[in-house]
Amino acid sequence: MQPDKLLYHKDHTWVNLSGKRATIGITDYAQDALGDIVYVDIPEVDAEIEVNTEMSEIESTKATSAVIAPVSGTVVEVNEELEDTPEVINEEPYGKGWIVVVEMTNQSETDELMDAASYEKYLEEESG
Repeated sequence: MQPDKLLYHKDHTWVNLSGKRATIGITDYAQDALGDIVYVDIPEVDAEIEVNTEMSEIESTKATSAVIAPVSGTVVEVNEELEDTPEVINEEPYGKGWIVVVEMTNQSETDELMDAASYEKYLEEESG
């Protein structure tokens, strides 16, 4: 089950909104598909990210995968813990495994995101 308070992007990232700030990470589905995560390329603080474009990269024992930004904005905080312990994403994708906090430039972009129930349905359709 996905946490209800979060919003979800079709590329398996999640958003936790707090005013104009969005904490972003990857979903449990994404971390499970990747397998054991060994490295996370985290954007710098003050980096500009654009919705639906690559904001970082995650390497696992299976593959390297782009993390697609669910919203646009400026990175105001990064999860430095991931540099030394990237596997925390496998352990707590919705908790300690967050990747960045972004100051959103266009809050209406969140209207395009799914709630937990819609994301669950999307996953069912994806797996056919």
